[in-house]
Amino acid sequence: MKVLANGLIERDVSLRPFNTFGVDVSAALFARVRSVEDLQRVLADRRVAGAPLLTLGGGSNVLFTQDFDGCVLKVEIPGVQHNDDGARWLVQVGAGENWHAIVEGLMDRNMPGLENLALIPGSVGAAPIQNIGAYGVELAERFERLQAWDFGTRSVQTLTADQCRFGYRDSIFKRASESRLILSVTLALPRQWTPVTGYTDIASELRSLNITQPQPRDVFNAVVAVRRRKLPDPAAVGNAGSFFKNPVISRQQRSTLIERHPSMVSYDIGGGRYKLAAGWLIDACGLKGTVRGRAAVYDRQALVLVNLGGATGEEILALAREVQDAVRAKFGIELEPEPRVI
Repeated sequence: MKVLANGLIERDVSLRPFNTFGVDVSAALFARVRSVEDLQRVLADRRVAGAPLLTLGGGSNVLFTQDFDGCVLKVEIPGVQHNDDGARWLVQVGAGENWHAIVEGLMDRNMPGLENLALIPGSVGAAPIQNIGAYGVELAERFERLQAWDFGTRSVQTLTADQCRFGYRDSIFKRASESRLILSVTLALPRQWTPVTGYTDIASELRSLNITQPQPRDVFNAVVAVRRRKLPDPAAVGNAGSFFKNPVISRQQRSTLIERHPSMVSYDIGGGRYKLAAGWLIDACGLKGTVRGRAAVYDRQALVLVNLGGATGEEILALAREVQDAVRAKFGIELEPEPRVI
């Protein structure tokens, strides 16, 4: 590793510490971005001009299959500011802040609303890209606006929720992944808090604690407890959380599948559409706990693929394709990966 002249750019940097799968690949150029000024300095460097760019936050939603022959922009922009508009708390957070730390910190300040999204790995700047969601809440429901650097106009833009085009684990940033770099996200948290506890796992956890009128901290603790039981800690076992999206199908498709698979898990999401539990589909194919060399389907949650130690991105991707093939053959359902494959 060598630091180049402007003091921000490094050369030939291992990305293993910067992706939660722990895949050992390298970047030709690597720069830590802690401000707009840092970004402008990096982009002005002649070594970066014309090189492919890759924006990286916490590395929790990416699978590297080879070295990156360009410049990785590691977003580490800090900061938290909050205001009260009477009905909501508006909280502007730097894109480099840790998501779970922000969720817990706002809870400590009596600003709830994100508790269902606790313990999701990654940075704040990555949250809108994926429109992260869990246990009945999506980021889009708690989103006000964001600031982003537009590489085309070389200027800072402000985007509203409509402009972000949020969908299920989707946003405009996925379709134009390197055209903008998110600098900060402004969250909108309702002052009149209402618990969201409709998901079975959370309701069961609260019942086990004899909590009938949960407070924000109760929901937060329940979500953390459930996630820790079901999902591996990336610090111990390389993974990117849920590897596949829960597929959405029509009422007619669901009826046909239920006739053949009465125990299939599904959720009515309105508009004649149903969300299927991808983990159930994979488990029903007998793949939970499957090991292929140094990659595996997690034995506690079939939705998670893990690096048992030293797996390459290609090994993990090959296992993902095996899972997709099995689910397609048994159910006629296409599973779409959540992580971005590089």
